[in-house]
Amino acid sequence: MPPITIVPMKSTNRTDLFVQMSSHIFKQLQLETKDIKISIGKKMVKVKIQTVGMPSNEMHFPEYLFQYFCLPIQPYKFFAIYKKEIHSLFLGPIIGLVTDFKYKEKEEPNFRSIHSFCEELHHGIAENGGFLYVFSYPEFSVQGYYFEDGIWKPAELPLPDVIYNRIHSRRLEFGKEYQFFRQLLSDLSIPIFNDRFLSKWEVHEHLIHENHLHSYIPETNIFTKDNLAVFLQKYETIFIKPVHGSQGRNIFKIIKENNQFHLKSSIKSQSADIQIELPAMELYQQIKPLLNNRIYIIQQGIPLLTYQSRGMDYRVLCHKNHQNIWIVTSVVARISAEDEFVSNIARGGEVMTPISALRDIMSISDAKRLISQIKELAIETALIIDRNSPGITGELGIDIGIDTDCNPWLIEVNSKPSKRFEDGQMKLRPSAKAIIQFCTKLAIDSTSEMEDS
Repeated sequence: MPPITIVPMKSTNRTDLFVQMSSHIFKQLQLETKDIKISIGKKMVKVKIQTVGMPSNEMHFPEYLFQYFCLPIQPYKFFAIYKKEIHSLFLGPIIGLVTDFKYKEKEEPNFRSIHSFCEELHHGIAENGGFLYVFSYPEFSVQGYYFEDGIWKPAELPLPDVIYNRIHSRRLEFGKEYQFFRQLLSDLSIPIFNDRFLSKWEVHEHLIHENHLHSYIPETNIFTKDNLAVFLQKYETIFIKPVHGSQGRNIFKIIKENNQFHLKSSIKSQSADIQIELPAMELYQQIKPLLNNRIYIIQQGIPLLTYQSRGMDYRVLCHKNHQNIWIVTSVVARISAEDEFVSNIARGGEVMTPISALRDIMSISDAKRLISQIKELAIETALIIDRNSPGITGELGIDIGIDTDCNPWLIEVNSKPSKRFEDGQMKLRPSAKAIIQFCTKLAIDSTSEMEDS
């Protein structure tokens, strides 16, 4: 059934709990009695139904019911699900997006790199059916921010039916406060998806056990002195990456040239990139102090296709849709900045369509075949990560490189892919549409687990 529009109305009598709807909706929802319970978020209230002449897709709520449900007084499009066995009508979904951001009283918050994406989600959810708000986990159940009149406004808002995690920091997710928040969600039976960052080693371990993927995965191991020696012996190029890293930060690249090793770094805190030549025995001593006692992986370097002598790989966005099926929502070629060996947008990289990036290297038909192969590999990767990772996974950014023989390689998997690329205009992108569908599915699924209270 399509969404119903909930419209506020003035009422002086607060003791008489009622809602108004058309006879058409009453029949369409298959209501059997005019005494029902209405649930929004995690709150439920008994009301009396009044069937009156009004537009067939509307329900009218007295304003005090909006206040009871902690909803700003404004019209909403909501999906409606009636549970006959408990005479309860569920309206929603209420979708919470959790992230970390700084804000001052009386100032609009800034959600950092996902700020415009949150606005895009708001518009898509309001149009599709539902209510979105953004909150920081220390303020869960106390205050969130909803979008109205072009700004994000603070309010006490309903507990959400589902939560989408866009916290920017791994460190915060490891903290006690976040762990307490996660336990609270578990106690309240509120589903959260993509509830943590994935580590590079964890992803590698999931994928390497799938025999049919071996030819797509660069050789990878934990960085140690012995493993460094083995990799230097075997490969012309190797990468050293933090297990818990993102956005191309803190990566080292080693290139073998005439029995000397050329070391480059993406660490920007230093006055300049490290670019030194060393014999193998001195490399470990040079690199180890730069790792700050963090765990790193060491990875085979693949000779990838380039674009005008700049590094190139492909970011494939994969999402679960309303049918719980993984789909590809976007593929872009990422081209590194001229002085960078990583292609991340955060490092000055740029994006272009895959066909545009490949048209100087191969025919359009060959490029299309290759892009289809990239998509198939990304979906297969998403299925494996989803199957092996705890919690609910609904979104992945999968980075794939193409070698000089036109074979695809899995470079990286991200559980919180950047929202900066695709198209920055204010329209609903396929990736946002898929997230809305998945949130709605999880919310509807969670209503079936609610019991009479």
